[in-house]
Amino acid sequence: MTSLKPAQPTTYTIDATNRTLGRVASEAAHALLGKRSAHYAQNQALPVKVVIENAAKLHLPERRTKGKVYTRYTGYPGGLREIRMDKLIAKKGIEEVVRKTVDGMIPRNKLRTPRMKNLTVKA
Repeated sequence: MTSLKPAQPTTYTIDATNRTLGRVASEAAHALLGKRSAHYAQNQALPVKVVIENAAKLHLPERRTKGKVYTRYTGYPGGLREIRMDKLIAKKGIEEVVRKTVDGMIPRNKLRTPRMKNLTVKA
């Protein structure tokens, strides 16, 4: 069975006003994977664009922003770096938090990068 890609990209717009971060990110990841399309194929990145609007109006409780910690490792001894969500929002904006959340819901394979390029987050 062969699956043909659609001719033109499909655009999904998600309004994040008064919605939780996880629910918005989950909906965006579902669309980026192509699971909303009749042309879905697990081994192809479909031309699906996802736009998340009003990211600044997300419902983020203070407990979440103070308690959520993002960690990464530089590869050097003692290179464990941590940043809290509120500091990340102050440094890079709410768009980066939404992007990181959606990125964590996309499978870690060769299609991850082309799929994430189709995500646009607007404050």
